[in-house]
This record gives sequence, C-alpha cells and structure tokens, in this order.
Amino acid sequence: MTIGKKLHTTLASMESAKANLETFGLETQDKLAQKMYFEMAEELGSMINKFRGRVNYVESQEPQYKVKQQALQPKQGQ
Repeated sequence: MTIGKKLHTTLASMESAKANLETFGLETQDKLAQKMYFEMAEELGSMINKFRGRVNYVESQEPQYKVKQQALQPKQGQ
C-alpha cells in the first residue's frame, strides 16, 4: 500500500469513527453519555481537519501520493 493510500485510509477510518460516535450519541438516552459522545466526535472532527490539511500538504509536495491521480493513470505494461 502506498503512502497516499495509507493516508486516505487513515482519514476514512477517522471519519468513520466520528460518524460512529455521533450515532452512539443519537442512540443513547443517557444525557451524560450523549454529551460525551458528541464532545468526542467534535474533538475527532478537529483532528480530522488537521489531518486532512496534512494529507493535502503531502499531496502538494509529493504529487505521486495523490490517490485520485493513481487511480486514473494506466498501469505500466498494459
């Protein structure tokens, strides 16, 4: 797995975890737990934004790490 794919996989995992926390918050009746889940989701959202910025920076510095570009390029030998 390339660095670009690892970065995007990590970003997707973080976004999935945030969505899970928000779902837990919506599904629980416990107001303290609900508050905790939403606060954690908000913190994770902040980390996601920082990480997304890092992914964008890496892709701008190392164009070969751009996942979308890799998917569009034909494989060598084909």
